[in-house]
Amino acid sequence: MSVRTHPSQWVSAQGQYAGSASRFAAYLIDLITSTVLYLLALAIISFVVQIVTGSPVSWHRNNIIVVIIYVAWQFLYFGFQWAADGSTWGMALLGVQVVRAYGTRLDPWRGWVRSLTFPLGFLTLGLGFLGILVQREHRALYDLISGTAVVYAWDARAARLRFLARQAEPALAGAAAPTPAKPVAVTADHPSPADQASSEAGSDTLAESGPHPGPSATGEAPPGTGPAAGQ
Repeated sequence: MSVRTHPSQWVSAQGQYAGSASRFAAYLIDLITSTVLYLLALAIISFVVQIVTGSPVSWHRNNIIVVIIYVAWQFLYFGFQWAADGSTWGMALLGVQVVRAYGTRLDPWRGWVRSLTFPLGFLTLGLGFLGILVQREHRALYDLISGTAVVYAWDARAARLRFLARQAEPALAGAAAPTPAKPVAVTADHPSPADQASSEAGSDTLAESGPHPGPSATGEAPPGTGPAAGQ
């Protein structure tokens, strides 16, 4: 994975073999998560048994049954998630995924085999994890047995582009919004356009109708009417 400071020169990490730091951090997250779930399940079982029987139940770490249940739970926790989609909760959080040795999707049975052989890393006093540090493909002993590899599953460049697109959305929304019309001040020297149009319409009406004199108050006919007007 190349690391560069300029955003335009960032390269994708997708498909590259995951390093030891990412894998260890993902395993630590999963270990804490699975242990908390295990202790929570024991607490619920103890509570239910105490209600039913009336006697408390205590779980000791020195009890072999408790140890066997814990190991079986770890096998189910990792095996089920690897068989389902190749990543646990911790791996999904850090963007790493288990695939087949040549990069295709993991077969479910390989996920279970990887979970079954995972303790070999501890049983060999840590030598089973040495391949993660020294091998080019960073494959541990259980990866070699199950035919798996761990790669980065996220694309740094695509994530950067999505982030820039979200940042540009408010600016584009502001540019597309219509600009409100500027109000026009109306003064005595400059009447508003509506008043001016109304005044012109009234003047045209008066000009078309012309003068219409009414009848005289004395009863005389207006000039140009009567019998003389017919000669």
